[in-house]
Amino acid sequence: MGSEFFIASVLNLSINLIYTIISLLVGVYALLWVDKKLLKSVDIEEEMKKGNVAVAIFASTILIFVAVIVAFGFRS
Repeated sequence: MGSEFFIASVLNLSINLIYTIISLLVGVYALLWVDKKLLKSVDIEEEMKKGNVAVAIFASTILIFVAVIVAFGFRS
C-alpha cells in the first residue's frame, strides 16, 4: 500500500506542476498583452527609476499575481 500512495502522490504533484506552469504562462502572456495594448506610452522600468510609486505598486501586483498562481497550483 505504501508504493501505491507514493505513486499517487507523485502523479498528483506532476499534474499540479503542469497545471501551474500552464497557468503561469497564460497569466504572464496575458499581462504582457495588456501591458502592450493599454500601457503603450509607459516604460515601467524608467518610471520606477524616476520614483513613480504608482508604477512600482503596479509592478509589484504583477509579481503577487504570479505568486498566487504558483501557490494555487501546488495546493492539493
